[in-house]
Amino acid sequence: MDCPVCKESAMITLELNEVEIDYCTQCEGIWLDAGELEQLLGDTKKSKDLINSFKVDSNNTEVARKCPICDKKMQKIVLGSNEPKLLIDRCGKGDGLWFDKGELHDIVEKAQLDENNKIKTLLTDMFSQKSND
Repeated sequence: MDCPVCKESAMITLELNEVEIDYCTQCEGIWLDAGELEQLLGDTKKSKDLINSFKVDSNNTEVARKCPICDKKMQKIVLGSNEPKLLIDRCGKGDGLWFDKGELHDIVEKAQLDENNKIKTLLTDMFSQKSND
C-alpha cells in the first residue's frame, strides 16, 4: 500500500497483539484501516460507529489526501473538543484513518478515540517498542 503523503512510498506493516497498522518510514505517517479498528475494538459496528462519529472540519483549507485503499479524497475530521483542534484524515467511505507525523502524539496526549482507549494503548505500545529497537 502506498503512502497518501509520499504517494509512491510503500508503507511497512507493524504488528502488535495481532493488530497490524501501516507505517510510512519516510514521513512517519500511520494508516489504521477499518479492519484493524474492527479487530482492535472487537466489533464491526463499533469500528464503523467510531469512524463515523467524528465530525468533518468543513472550514479546513488543507489539500485533501487520497485514501490508500479506495483512492478517493479523505475528509479532515476533528477529534475531541480541545483547542487547538486535533485534525486527522478519514476516508469518507469508511476505509480507515490516517495520522500524519506528530498527530498521534497529540491524540495520545489530548484526545480519547474510543471508549476504553484501546486504540491509544495499542499505538502507544507499538511505537514505544519501535523507539526502543
